[in-house]
Amino acid sequence: MMFKIDPTESVPAMSYRYPETDPSRLHGLKSGFMFEGLCCAATLYEAAGAALPSKAPAILMVHGWSGVQRALTVPFIQRFVDAGYAVMEFDYPGFGASAGWPRQNINPWRWVRVADAALAHLKSQSQVDADRIVLWGTSFGGGHVVDLAAEHPELLGAIAQVPMLDGMAAVGAVPILRMLKFGLYALADLLKPGRPVYIPSVASPGQFGTMDRDGARQALMSGTAAAGISFDNRVTARSVLTMGPYRPIRRLRRLRIPTLLIGATRDTVAPFVEKAVRASAPDCVQLCSIDANHFEPYFEPAFSVNVGHQLRFLQALLSPERPVCTAPTRLDE
Repeated sequence: MMFKIDPTESVPAMSYRYPETDPSRLHGLKSGFMFEGLCCAATLYEAAGAALPSKAPAILMVHGWSGVQRALTVPFIQRFVDAGYAVMEFDYPGFGASAGWPRQNINPWRWVRVADAALAHLKSQSQVDADRIVLWGTSFGGGHVVDLAAEHPELLGAIAQVPMLDGMAAVGAVPILRMLKFGLYALADLLKPGRPVYIPSVASPGQFGTMDRDGARQALMSGTAAAGISFDNRVTARSVLTMGPYRPIRRLRRLRIPTLLIGATRDTVAPFVEKAVRASAPDCVQLCSIDANHFEPYFEPAFSVNVGHQLRFLQALLSPERPVCTAPTRLDE
């Protein structure tokens, strides 16, 4: 069964307000990299009409749960390119334009390895300064950024927004009856021969899907319509079994590069437990909480607050007085 979100689908009246963007200002250079024999699609963005300066600093974007290129990321890409960075995003195997079977299957530990391969691909680009690369991850991908940053102390910095740092906290936010239904579907997916069993990735409030809270479906409808792309709204049912055991918060202590973590105070999809994060964060981490649910930081007015913190952090990384890892700090909104 296919669960599609089409860009022509009408968006509810109470939709999120997509940030102002002008895609004509961006030029995308498509490429690919290999991972376990599969070709993964990638796009390197620069300002339209102007070649990247020699050895430009760059950002590797790491998508979240069922994320694909351009889904909710274009406003961030445009702001980062305007700030002088090249930006590369990519599709995980089995998602978007990348090869792989089964389609739409999520494995966070494998995805961290895919992101590592994408990082190597970005470093190999002639326009990019391999010594000035920043990791950027959102939602589930924010956890991947923590995992990856812990293994790459040579990087310039890292940003994780509304990060899924503790799968147990995310699972704890799911009602018990919904969790039991997930379990039955996952069991059927594991035992059934042939094609996988799929469930919707996002759903309207109260409907069945891996995310039905914080206006998840509404957010994806608004974001994909604005970007002019369709979204394959499904994941394999077995994917939900990876959520609880995935706990990148345990790797926070291993970070050795300047890192900005931006959490949302009303997030019920990936609850940002600041007290636990602060207890685990080393001295190179800056913490920021904004008044928002999980998806509002992608849209106005929270987007401007969110990206403002990120741009100041990115600017500081390029300054002669690059941030020194001091005691964990709290940024006010």
